[in-house]
Amino acid sequence: MTVTYTSRVADARLGTFSQLLLRWKGSIYKLLYREFLIFIALYSSISGIYRLILNEPQRSQFEKLALYCDNYLELIPVSFVLGFYVTLVVSRWWGQYESVPWPDRLMCLVSSNVHGTDEYGRILRRTLMRYANLSGVLILRSISTAAFKRFPTSEHLVRAGLMTLDEHSKFENLSSPHNKFWIPCVWFANLAVKARNEGRIRDNVDLHLILNELNSLRTQCGKLYGYDWISVPLVYTQVVTVAVYSFFLACLIGRQFLNPEKGYPGHELDLYVPVFTLLQFFFYAGWLKVSLENDRTRMLQNLPLSPVPFLVWTASWS
Repeated sequence: MTVTYTSRVADARLGTFSQLLLRWKGSIYKLLYREFLIFIALYSSISGIYRLILNEPQRSQFEKLALYCDNYLELIPVSFVLGFYVTLVVSRWWGQYESVPWPDRLMCLVSSNVHGTDEYGRILRRTLMRYANLSGVLILRSISTAAFKRFPTSEHLVRAGLMTLDEHSKFENLSSPHNKFWIPCVWFANLAVKARNEGRIRDNVDLHLILNELNSLRTQCGKLYGYDWISVPLVYTQVVTVAVYSFFLACLIGRQFLNPEKGYPGHELDLYVPVFTLLQFFFYAGWLKVSLENDRTRMLQNLPLSPVPFLVWTASWS
């Protein structure tokens, strides 16, 4: 999930960024440590077998296999495949964030163009914004686990004041196999036209501005629905996963330190610990894990969306 850390780097003091590298919550260490430990355990096991268990003829065969794997390891285009996939997933993830519906502009238009200082005028403005907020909440609860836990059923929307009992009855009576986030937008449009006919909205230009902004809000909700409905093609995920795991399976053998007495090129030192191979695993496998985490059906679980409905609802009632 995303973790806010900007307050920790507000001043560029010595050691500030080192502290960020040691954070656990939301870090790559928390995401990758299991796979990292498994890779180290497998590498150490193969190294121990090569050094302690195999006899001399078997070691010679293993060394030939290790040299073969090391020579052809770079034929796997890990950097290209992983770079393409990460770019696709991260741009998609950020596009979802940019599609989160914020009704602030609509709220300003309603506040300035729906006139009336009496009780009815105040209730009219609140009802219009309640419909806009309801549309946003309906789409957020379908894509975010945090929002769904807050509003697991439509009855919870009634209890929270986002929907009246009469509206709830109409909402439930309209059967649809898809998300019904568009229904409050229809209610909003009908109520706005009624307000225009009653003179609460003074001219058609103001009504046009309000309905255009409503359409923009509905478009944002539709984008989120589309993102949640259509995932990254499975073949992309399969290709990058097979490429990365095949690369590091070959590394388990090809990156072993061989007997330096035999004079194999690149094996003049026996360091036991493959530092740069471990760094390579950390970088490549880390990017793969981050991409797979963001390539789930519920991608926006990784964004802190649960406060959004409450922020916009509170603002519209002010």
